[in-house]
Amino acid sequence: MALLQSINILPGVNVLSVLPHLNYKAWFAIAEFVDNAIQSSIDRQKELQAAHKDTYRLTIDIDVYPHEGSITIRDNAAGISANDYARAFRPAEIPPNASGLSEFGMGMKSAACWFSPNWSVTTTALGENVQRAVYFDIDTIVEDRIEELHVIHTHVSAEKHFTEVRLDNIRRFPQGNTIKKIKSHLASIYRIFLRERSLILRINGEALVYEEPEILVAPSYRDPDGPEIEWKKEIEIDLGGNKSAVGFVAIRRTISNQFAGLALFRRKRLILGSYDETYRPKDIFGASNTYAYLRVFGEIHLKGFQVSHTKDGIQWEETEERFLIKLRGELSKDDFPLLQQVREYRSKRDVKTTRKDAATALKTMAARLHGKDVSNPYSEEPQPPALSDTSGQTNPAPTQLPKIADAEQERVEFKMRFRDELWIVSIELSYADENSNWVEISNRPSFTDPEPRQVTIRISMLHPFMAQFPTLDSESFLAVLNVAAAMALAEVAAGERAERHPSAVRRFTNEILRDQLSKPISND
Repeated sequence: MALLQSINILPGVNVLSVLPHLNYKAWFAIAEFVDNAIQSSIDRQKELQAAHKDTYRLTIDIDVYPHEGSITIRDNAAGISANDYARAFRPAEIPPNASGLSEFGMGMKSAACWFSPNWSVTTTALGENVQRAVYFDIDTIVEDRIEELHVIHTHVSAEKHFTEVRLDNIRRFPQGNTIKKIKSHLASIYRIFLRERSLILRINGEALVYEEPEILVAPSYRDPDGPEIEWKKEIEIDLGGNKSAVGFVAIRRTISNQFAGLALFRRKRLILGSYDETYRPKDIFGASNTYAYLRVFGEIHLKGFQVSHTKDGIQWEETEERFLIKLRGELSKDDFPLLQQVREYRSKRDVKTTRKDAATALKTMAARLHGKDVSNPYSEEPQPPALSDTSGQTNPAPTQLPKIADAEQERVEFKMRFRDELWIVSIELSYADENSNWVEISNRPSFTDPEPRQVTIRISMLHPFMAQFPTLDSESFLAVLNVAAAMALAEVAAGERAERHPSAVRRFTNEILRDQLSKPISND
């Protein structure tokens, strides 16, 4: 076999200078190297399995070296053969088989140049006894308008096969959280290959695993006491013109603001909707504060579509609207009304996911009210005298709320003044019982111990009314807690003035919230 002494990179001088400015994200840039390795293993699968006695499994190692400012990507695929070597390094030279993951003839070059001005590729192909290495110095190539690069040869065993790309002097070196995101995105992008166990993908020695979302199993909203159903629907949509969409859509068991949404694939590789950047068109998912937005997810495999040159977008060509209309129709069919189910279903688990924000709101509320006089200092209206008790009824005895475990509540206590009285106020957020009223009060009346007044307000966070709002953040919770606390404290104050039946306000509020403004809640 004649040794290849150099490679021609025309029209690389002009193209290579543009590649660093591509609109990549780090995980999609690294994915270009993974794509090449996967396609190499697919193209020569039979030979690889024969060489390894049917035990071959593609393994890709991505190693990040912060102190050196370098990244290496090494695979045990079939390597770059002598016949493909020259073509592999010419920008925009489409490979003979463009029906796989390597289709534009740009992936390795564009991703390497985006990351680094200095990079190299070392490879030996299955069945060849020559290892080849080539080095790119982009600044020198552009400045000196170099058209050919020297190839370094080393004799090796014909049984060896690998490719290693080394990126040096990284322009955009991934740090801390970015590395975590790269791991999560790559696991998401290549989930099909990982799921099939045809790929081992490691970053800094850690094997990536895609965490499968748990699918909701629950009775239909139309029959809450009926049989449990796995809320997953298979999808098969013909979009005409040899285009189709096949996959599934399901309801997550737990809500997730980050990870609900659709993942769109082509050729088993994710294109749109990776990790926390899922595809959530409003026609299907609605606004960001809806249960559909937080719970619906799925995987859709598109056929007959082209993708962007960075493989992170679908070229819809006016078919997206037709796809969404048909998909919504499938998810709204009466025999399996998935979208209606996600709108109607409620779970304790959903409420508990927002406990941290609720606790933050509770502490904020206590801090604002502590030591404050909450009576109206600008009111000039004379306060009416307390009504004398002419009904023959005695003032009620102090009420006590049943105790709940610390693990099932969030609690704050603070002091405040109201109409010249010192009040010790405790507010509890209860996660113990969804059958309790939304608001309950324990009050030690002033006639038994005039000062300080002690009031405990308990708000049931598992109440069906609260379960309707899965996206409340700490500020939104604060508004709800303010309403509940104001209503409870007003009842106490009204009772002090001997208003007739002041608790009726709270009692009727609880009944209206439960019976008129809430939906059933599951025990899940």
